[in-house]
Amino acid sequence: MKYKQLGTSDLKISEIGFGCMSLGTSHEDNVKLLHRALDQGINFFDTADLYDKGANEETVGRAFAGMRDKVIIATKVGNQWRPDGSGWDWNPSKRYILQAVEASLKRLQTDYIDLYQLHGGTIDDPIDETIEAFEQLKQEGKIRHYGISSIRPNVIREYVERSNIASVMLQYSLLDRRPEEEVLGLLQKQGIGVLARGSLAQGLLAGKPAKAYLGYTLEEVEKAAQAVKTVAGAKRQTAEVALRYTLHHSAVSMAVLGIRTSEQLEEALQAGKSAPLSAEEIKALQTVLPANRYEQHR
Repeated sequence: MKYKQLGTSDLKISEIGFGCMSLGTSHEDNVKLLHRALDQGINFFDTADLYDKGANEETVGRAFAGMRDKVIIATKVGNQWRPDGSGWDWNPSKRYILQAVEASLKRLQTDYIDLYQLHGGTIDDPIDETIEAFEQLKQEGKIRHYGISSIRPNVIREYVERSNIASVMLQYSLLDRRPEEEVLGLLQKQGIGVLARGSLAQGLLAGKPAKAYLGYTLEEVEKAAQAVKTVAGAKRQTAEVALRYTLHHSAVSMAVLGIRTSEQLEEALQAGKSAPLSAEEIKALQTVLPANRYEQHR
C-alpha cells in the first residue's frame, strides 16, 4: 500500500481509504472487514454521525478499541437527526458541533478524532461560526484536524480563504471531472489534501449496466466504460483503471471506497497495488468525452 501526506497536515494516509458508510449491521462481519483492511495496509477509516443514526461510528469504535494508535479515524458532523427519527436537518452551528463531537467521541470510543469534517455546507451557512467550533475543538485536543465534505466550489473557496482546513472530500471520477476545472488546482496550491469519493461512478466504470449520469447520456456512459475496459486490457480490472484515473491527479491524496463485502475489499486492495496509469492512458481516457462542469454553486 502506498501512503501520502494529507495536504500539509501530519496525517500520513493510505492511498486507498475505507468508506464505512456501506458497512452492514453485523458487527462481527464488520470487524473482520475492518481488521483485514488494516492488516493489508489501509489505515484511514471514514464514517459519519449520520450513518445508521450513529451505529456506524459505534461499530468502527468497537472494532478498533485498543488499537487507536494504528488507525486514522475520520468522521463528519452537521446533519442533526430529529428527535422522532423521521429524518435530519442541516445544522452547522457552533453550539451543535460542540455538542455532536462529544457523542461521536463516545461512540468511537476515543478521546480524539483525527479528521473531523463538515458533512456538507452551503454559502448561506454561518461559516465563521462553524470554523470557530472546529478551531476550538482543535485547541482542546478533541480533534487533530478538520475539513469539509463538499462538491460546491463557492463553499470550498470560502473555507480555503477563511479557515485552516486540512482536506476537502469531493466526488471525482472519469465521469465527474468537474473538480478538474478549478477546485483541484486551488486546493493543491493551498496545500489542502483531496479525499476523492465516487471513483467508480456508482459502478458504471466497473461493469454495472450503463445509465445516464451527471449530464452524460446512456450512450456516452457506455463509451466511457468501454474506454476504461480497453485501457484495462487483460491484465487489469476495470475498477483498477477507474480508481487509478482518480489518483492520477497530484492534488488527490486518497480515493475513499465504500466497502461492504470481502469481495469489494479485495478489489480495493488489488487496485491499491496496481501501477499508476501512463500519460498515454490518461489522455486516452480524457479524450473519450468532454469534461463536465459545475453548473451550480460556482
